[in-house]
Amino acid sequence: MSIIVTGATGQLGRHVVEQLLEKVPAEQITAVVRDEAKGAGFAARGVRLAVADYNTPETFDGLFAAGDKVLLISGNEFDKDRVRQHGVVIGAAAAAGVALLAYTSAPGTLTAALADDHRATEEVLLASGLPYSLLRNGWYHENYTEHLAPVLEHGAVVAAAGDGRVSSAARADYAAAAVAVLTGEGHENTTYELGSDEAWSFAEYAAELSRRTGREIAYTPVTVEALTGILTGAGLPAPVAGILAGVDASIEKGELVVSSGDLSRLIGRPATPLAAAVAAALQG
Repeated sequence: MSIIVTGATGQLGRHVVEQLLEKVPAEQITAVVRDEAKGAGFAARGVRLAVADYNTPETFDGLFAAGDKVLLISGNEFDKDRVRQHGVVIGAAAAAGVALLAYTSAPGTLTAALADDHRATEEVLLASGLPYSLLRNGWYHENYTEHLAPVLEHGAVVAAAGDGRVSSAARADYAAAAVAVLTGEGHENTTYELGSDEAWSFAEYAAELSRRTGREIAYTPVTVEALTGILTGAGLPAPVAGILAGVDASIEKGELVVSSGDLSRLIGRPATPLAAAVAAALQG
């Protein structure tokens, strides 16, 4: 039996493989990568590499075996029919008869366009008949803490979320939840709504940045249209900018507040608070 992680050299995938290495022997882990060179560090530690691409279905032929547990990390190519991409993996896993396929989805409460591909992928997975685990990951701290330069430069947190709150968590926390499912028992046909233990507002985020930096950083709420323009001005493709601004609209409606407690239960500890992530990013 192997534990197979797709997108293993991506931002979330790397965390998952690193944490798996702390729990199981390296030879039980298969990292699915598009670029073998990017997985060289894992291979040097005994992890098996499999080169496959969501856009090339035949590369998944023979990759899975009966009894394997698979983590399908959702793709980020919004312009390449992600549902079709994910279906390639699900189809190959179903043909092999894997023991479990876990999928990194989006919160069930999220109605923004970002969630459409996830809902459709969930339908494909449920229709496959595979034992599944839906890991409905909430928003990530890193969506903010990895983009602090313009915030600090302009002294402003700009968002189209009004007074809405968000239960974001650290990438490493979501990875730990995936590892718990992949290495544990009894996770077949489950759905986990994942987010931090405490939701925060953008005014609170700006206040935390002010406290940590000793500078006045204000929250500047804008419209969805204005934020879309800001993001496209920063170089994002218009469709991606629209999707991200749409998430802010969902935050204002409370759709990214997660109160299930599933994340902290799965990982066996409290989720990493935003303040800790901010502090680490500023020290970074």
